[in-house]
Amino acid sequence: MTFFEASTWVIPVLIAVTFHEAAHGFVALMLGDDTAWRLGRVSFNPLKHIDPFGTILLPAVLLLLRSPFLFGYAKPVPVNFKALRKPRRDMVWVAAAGPGINLALAALAALAFHLVAYLPDPTNQWVAQNLRNALIINVLLAVFNMLPLPPLDGGRVAVGLLPDFLAMPLAALEPFGMLILIAVLFLAPLLGAQMGVDLSIVSRVVNVVTSAIINDIIWLTGNS
Repeated sequence: MTFFEASTWVIPVLIAVTFHEAAHGFVALMLGDDTAWRLGRVSFNPLKHIDPFGTILLPAVLLLLRSPFLFGYAKPVPVNFKALRKPRRDMVWVAAAGPGINLALAALAALAFHLVAYLPDPTNQWVAQNLRNALIINVLLAVFNMLPLPPLDGGRVAVGLLPDFLAMPLAALEPFGMLILIAVLFLAPLLGAQMGVDLSIVSRVVNVVTSAIINDIIWLTGNS
C-alpha cells in the first residue's frame, strides 16, 4: 500500500472514530453526566480517542491479510449512566449519538463530492478517494455499532428500549460482548469453512445493510 493509498484510509478513519466518541461524550454532558468532559474526552483531538492496538494495529493487520471483515475499536468514552437525568431514556440518546454522527459525516462526504470537480489535478483525486472512503467507513461504523449486543451502541439502545425481562439478560452479556463478537465474526466463519457451511451471517448482514445505506445516501445527495 502506497503512502497515497494509506492516507486516504487513515484520515477518514481518524475523523470517523474521533467524532463518534466525542458525540457520545457531548450528548452525555448535555444530559447531565460530565464524566467524559472532566477527562477531556469531549474533544476533536484524535489522540484523546485512539487505542494504538484497536484503532491502528488491528485494522491494519486485517487489511493486509485481506480479511473479509475489518474490525477495530477506539477507547470508549466513559459515561456514568446514573448521573444522567433519566438514565434509561438518556442512555439510548448517548449510545445513538455515535452512529448518528457517523451517518451525518457520511452524508457530508457524499455532498462534498460535488466540489471535487473544482479542484486541480492531482489534488482532486486524493480528495475524491478520501471522501469515498469516508462515506464507506462512517456508514460501516454506524451499522456495525448498532448491532444489538452490549457493549456496542446498538446493545445499549436495545437495553434502554426493551422491557425489563428482555433488557436485563441482554445487559448481563456486556462483559462478554467483545468475545461474542470475535467468535461470531472470525471463529464461526473459520469453523464453518472447515465444515463446508457458511457461518459468516453477521458480517454478510452488516455488509448488505451498509451497501443499502451507502446507495441511499448517494441517491439522496444527487451522486447517482
